[in-house]
Amino acid sequence: MGQLVQIGQATGLYQASPGQMLMLMVGLLLLYLAIAKEFEPLLLVPIGFGCMLSNIPGADMAVGDGILQQFYEVAIASGAAPLIIFMGVGALTDFGPLLADPKTLLLGAAAQFGIFATLLGALGVTALGWFSFSLQDAAAIGIIGGADGPTAIYVANKLSPRLLGAIAVAAYSYMALVPLIQPPIMRALTTKREREIVMSQLRHVSPTEKIIFPILLLLLVAFFLPGAAPLLGMLCFGNFMRECGVVERLSHVTQNALINITTIFLGLAVGSRLSAERFLALDTLGILILGVMAFCIGTATGVLMGKVMSKLSGGKINPLIGAAGVSAVPMAARVANKVGLEANEHNFLLMHAMGPNVAGVIGSAVAAGILIEFLAA
Repeated sequence: MGQLVQIGQATGLYQASPGQMLMLMVGLLLLYLAIAKEFEPLLLVPIGFGCMLSNIPGADMAVGDGILQQFYEVAIASGAAPLIIFMGVGALTDFGPLLADPKTLLLGAAAQFGIFATLLGALGVTALGWFSFSLQDAAAIGIIGGADGPTAIYVANKLSPRLLGAIAVAAYSYMALVPLIQPPIMRALTTKREREIVMSQLRHVSPTEKIIFPILLLLLVAFFLPGAAPLLGMLCFGNFMRECGVVERLSHVTQNALINITTIFLGLAVGSRLSAERFLALDTLGILILGVMAFCIGTATGVLMGKVMSKLSGGKINPLIGAAGVSAVPMAARVANKVGLEANEHNFLLMHAMGPNVAGVIGSAVAAGILIEFLAA
């Protein structure tokens, strides 16, 4: 009889806590959103499954010598996975639209305002006693406004590892919701006449310009802001492989196999941080609320900067492309193009929006560098 009791007590059903059961449901929800709604499936599938694995009672896969803990140590604690993914993003990115119209860099910079506004907001709700965030926590939460998952994970791991799971889920969830979050803000801040503005065709960018750009970008930023060098360095290296024309095999592997393999381990590692004891806390609610605020503010400031530039250019710039300044590449650019087409069926903004969109990738890396440079222990 005693042995039967011991066997019963060793089962997951006996050991399961209400929190673990709830987090198993959260994992299933993430899988549903990824499969049925196609919300960032490449990340939400491994994150959702990792969440389920980390909450199986008695399995201990996300602690000690568990396999998910090992994935976390190798992929995230070392900082390797976000940097490898940034290298892949660089290899996939065409900086041509930005080089063809360099002033759109200002739109990418303006959209990063959401990061720093949310940092102040997190400190504000802490001062009011609603939540308990340190300065490092607030910075890690604010980076969600950059709409760049690898950057959010990289900064959270450097500044606030305890909040990494919630920050990663918030970042990728809001990136997936770009088509729902951005259009109402874009319409509210622009007139129909502004949305109808048709922009002139971009100039041709030579291969030489594309080869020189990542080198100059890295040197200019890294010398002034060394904290941005890891993220920006991998981005520039990936892009240089793409544009130099002599390492097609390396570029192809980086764009496909390498980034895909890393994404699997990164997603599972993030999922390992979604155990009940880590995720089910009041701070998680604060992160979700502040994260969407960061995203909305970034979108709004990008559009407002677009309006300013439109006025200064005599109506030659469509303010909608400012919303693409958040670095959800290329989804934010597609959303800007869609809203533009709704106002004018002959208004094709996609390539124009890609300028601020890739500028947003650079901007989020620079913002991350600033936060790490001044706040990392």
